Amino acid sequence: MNYLKKLENLIEQRNGTLFTSDLVHLNIPRTYLSKLVSMGKLERVSRGVYVLSGEIEDEMYYMQIKYPKLIYSHETALFIHGLSDRTPFEYSVTVPSSYKVVKSISENNKIYYIKNELHSLGVTTAKTSFRNNIRLYNVERTICDIVRSRNRVDIQILNEALKRYIKLKSADFTLLGEYAKKFHIDKIMKKYMEVLL
Repeated sequence: MNYLKKLENLIEQRNGTLFTSDLVHLNIPRTYLSKLVSMGKLERVSRGVYVLSGEIEDEMYYMQIKYPKLIYSHETALFIHGLSDRTPFEYSVTVPSSYKVVKSISENNKIYYIKNELHSLGVTTAKTSFRNNIRLYNVERTICDIVRSRNRVDIQILNEALKRYIKLKSADFTLLGEYAKKFHIDKIMKKYMEVLL
């Protein structure tokens, strides 16, 4: 299989996105990437990120590929889980407290920091509107995050999310309680639940 065909297959698998790091993994010279750009098949949307010409880039997907420590959380996770109707103006992401976020990401996104040992707690996957997999926190972790960060979250978003959560058939109150203990918000969470249940 020739290099151009390999790249075209990869772009199709990735729903229209290609990373320069893909060329390294496949041992394909960068000149083939330049050929696809000059042929008008690809366009550069960010450093090291290319999409099919005329397509809208899947920003959530490529941000996470470029910066694998980012996990979608808070308002963004609420929206993806259907616990909020408000489309976030900026993405909310959580990173380990030891992680240095690049300026271009910190200026355009809401960054939350967490202890390294709690960073991967409750991570799950979901599909973007472009059908690419991204990592985000599960529903229970997301509820804990918004309660824990209630001073940075709109009160209406918080209340609506809690109301929707208790109506979920899949709500796992035991897991919610376990997470709340780990984040030292179990008393606050109990108060919220007592009001709603």
